[in-house]
Amino acid sequence: MRLVSWNVNGIRAALKKDFAQSLADMETDVLCLQETKAQDEQVIEALSVIEGYHIYCNSAVKKGYSGTAILSKQEPLSVTMDMGIEEHDQEGRVIAAEYKDYFLVTVYTPNSGSELKRLPYRQTWDSAFLSYLKDLEKTKPVIVCGDLNVAHTEIDLARPKPNYNKSAGYMQEEIDGLNNLVEKGFVDTFRHVKPDEVKYSWWSYRAGARAKNVGWRIDYFLTSSSIIDKVKDADILNDVMGSDHCPVQLDLHS
Repeated sequence: MRLVSWNVNGIRAALKKDFAQSLADMETDVLCLQETKAQDEQVIEALSVIEGYHIYCNSAVKKGYSGTAILSKQEPLSVTMDMGIEEHDQEGRVIAAEYKDYFLVTVYTPNSGSELKRLPYRQTWDSAFLSYLKDLEKTKPVIVCGDLNVAHTEIDLARPKPNYNKSAGYMQEEIDGLNNLVEKGFVDTFRHVKPDEVKYSWWSYRAGARAKNVGWRIDYFLTSSSIIDKVKDADILNDVMGSDHCPVQLDLHS
């Protein structure tokens, strides 16, 4: 079973940049998307060229903003949108697909913003999202993937010192949010499999950052600790182009 997560920075833009070929090359059973930047009907229309997948999408109230989607070869047992909290359910940031052995949750975590204006909201979100995941976990294990908008430790970004507590994505409050997930039993699969590997999943469009590999690892697959033994491999596909993020991948034992 192969799962892939990718912040496409606009699904319609991605489809003009070899998205369909990239999807075919990845040979994934489930693809989770973040930042689709389109309403549900626009996502469905854009993905009409893709065959062999059931498609589920969750769009923001604000048009052209945020949004998530799941493409699954196998039809899930159930699919739910959002966390059931009015404050957090306006931006299409969460989809949960239930399979036989686990829930698969894709998330596009709110960015604190260049001036950190949304940092207080981000902390509220992180707390609510952790509670939401733990509630799901009462039924069966959880795999959560997506753009978490935080680099966890120094190895996860090219320039940790100048960014620490100055830049969105590497504020201590954001790091604490991910620490809380780990402390509550969610395992960072990439670090579990490759504890010392330096690989990034996002690069700024500025100053040729991707060509220089001045990046950040902010896209993740986390699993409930109870199913970490099902993880066969975890990787970051940083040769796949088409967005300022690259896909991240999780392979599970059948």
